[in-house]
Amino acid sequence: MRISTKGRYGVAVMASLAERAGQQQTAVDVAKKLGISKIYLEQVLSLLKNAGLVQSVKGSQGGYFLDAAADKITVLEILRATETGLFERTELGLDESSAYIERAINNTVWTPLDKTLAAFLGGITLQAILDNSKTQGAGYMFYI
Repeated sequence: MRISTKGRYGVAVMASLAERAGQQQTAVDVAKKLGISKIYLEQVLSLLKNAGLVQSVKGSQGGYFLDAAADKITVLEILRATETGLFERTELGLDESSAYIERAINNTVWTPLDKTLAAFLGGITLQAILDNSKTQGAGYMFYI
């Protein structure tokens, strides 16, 4: 499975916003922190805002913040907002005389795969990502 840059950035932006929950962050600050283009980041933030995952406040004191708690937002929601084609139904492609084979493939492969993927991604919250980032970011301390 290939996730686009928008999808990967969407998850990263949401994790970054979740790190400082309750505080507004500007697009410039998030772009600098993540090392990505501010213009591209604003496109991603627009998709996330349209999906109701983030809110924004305009003005010099404005910024972006999560619309819900980190333990309530899932990776599935983020990817649905940013990946337009990832969760589309598989189109029929075989000849009409072989439609029964295509239905069997859909029932046996594609539909269960879609359901499994949605269940897996729906079970991962931003809070789980934050919890994991704390263990990944913790370096070793050596005492001499």
